[in-house]
Amino acid sequence: MAPPRKKKETRNIKVLAENRKARFNYEIMEIIEAGIELVGTEVKSLRSQAPTIAESYAEVKDGEVWLVNAHIPEFSHGNRANHEPKRPRKLLLHKKQINHVGSAAARKGYTLVPLRLYFNEKNKVKLALALGKGKKLHDKRETQKTRDWQRQKQRLMRDKG
Repeated sequence: MAPPRKKKETRNIKVLAENRKARFNYEIMEIIEAGIELVGTEVKSLRSQAPTIAESYAEVKDGEVWLVNAHIPEFSHGNRANHEPKRPRKLLLHKKQINHVGSAAARKGYTLVPLRLYFNEKNKVKLALALGKGKKLHDKRETQKTRDWQRQKQRLMRDKG
């Protein structure tokens, strides 16, 4: 018999950007919540404009984890001290987490993929970072097939009522 399900926690989060292709392109092994180090006008820009993390990735360099190629647009009312939109940003993780993620990412085929950028319940900017293994073409086809079958099954159940 299966263990009883726990109630889902209702968390008050505001999702800013989501990497929708990540779950299709990667088999997600583990998800880690990381803080992100931002400068000056970046938080104001996040509140007013939509960032993009679709083509970004994370890498471990010198015992630190960096988010590379994430685009946070310049703040519209910023002055000459406005931030650079695609600069690398440091991710805030504990040393144990960095060691774990770094050793896993060093293995063949594993990648650090950002899934979601959001404000948590304390209004801090967080990044859901996943440790994923790239899928082959036949795995992607299998995922698509099961997704289509689930959708078709739901339609049949709804119609039969």
